[in-house]
Amino acid sequence: MKIAAISTHMLRSSFTYGAEGGVGGNLHLRGMDTLAIRVETDTGIVGWGEGFGFTLSETTRHAMDKLVAPVALGMDAADIAGTMKALARRFHNFGRNGAVTFALGGLDIALWDIAAKAAGKPLYALLGGAKRDRVPAYASLLRYGEPELVARNTADAVRRGYRHIKLHETKLECIQAARDNAPPEVPLMLDINCFHDTVADAVRFCHAVHGKNVWWVEEPIWPPEAPGPIAAVRQHAGVGIAAGENLGSLAEFEAMAAAGSVDVMQPSVTKVGGVSALQAVGALATKHGLRCVPHSPYFGPGLLATLHFLAAAEREEPLEVYFADLACPPYPQMVPVDGFIRLPDAPGLGWEIDPAALAAAD
Repeated sequence: MKIAAISTHMLRSSFTYGAEGGVGGNLHLRGMDTLAIRVETDTGIVGWGEGFGFTLSETTRHAMDKLVAPVALGMDAADIAGTMKALARRFHNFGRNGAVTFALGGLDIALWDIAAKAAGKPLYALLGGAKRDRVPAYASLLRYGEPELVARNTADAVRRGYRHIKLHETKLECIQAARDNAPPEVPLMLDINCFHDTVADAVRFCHAVHGKNVWWVEEPIWPPEAPGPIAAVRQHAGVGIAAGENLGSLAEFEAMAAAGSVDVMQPSVTKVGGVSALQAVGALATKHGLRCVPHSPYFGPGLLATLHFLAAAEREEPLEVYFADLACPPYPQMVPVDGFIRLPDAPGLGWEIDPAALAAAD
């Protein structure tokens, strides 16, 4: 079974997120772009993948169209490990993280979709079988920067049934606003996007949020791929530390584990190398007694692949769902009900991209 055709499709949608455009940290997102990657085999099976993402989508698309796709045509779609290893070696001079890696990850997701469709099974069956028939979801709020907006949207997320809330806030008054508007048993996760430059400042922040039922502080210090400084924060933080969304290889996660940097590993399937890499990082986390809660603030095949991964994981962990309502979502079925998303049972990823989203794609 050979790769016969690869095409890219930019799914663009307007969105709302509980604030006026440009408020808080949403200064760069004017629309929600999803780079969908369509792979067809010479047997006629079609698989879908997704390459990261957001304002970088066009760059990832260029890497796929101009670099990866021409080389991947004719390669063995059934030998995912062999094909992806060959491509990684072929393109290593373009960097071990960034647009080419994101394109390769999107191809890997599509090949797993194809493999599961060829087997006539949902993807989670190939990943060890579903351990549950639904996966909890957590609301990943965009940054608002104003306590009133944080309070309102936290309360809205709770009303929608979410029982885990992530914030992208750095102001303590905004974090307190969320804590005051969610039941005390609802944990908060704080992604501060490498806000602090020193270990001391990051530790002070962690101490300030201690006792607020915070599961973790995510990427507490710049740069995000430096395991030593993150480990130094963790040593004194008093709260869980998470990181990994900006790592591009298993080797970087191995370095993080060796340094004792985190309590929670956060591989991003559209960044780190697809489903294959997600499985490898999950196994590494288990080996070191760490949680693996993937990063997934996107709406396409990458989100759906992450759902399958979490369905097959031994430990139940929540799926990150961006707290934004798209006018034309790729998968209208991916809406949490009472804080959970039910699994699809069709072969492959289980749901096909909505025809309306594809019709509007460029």
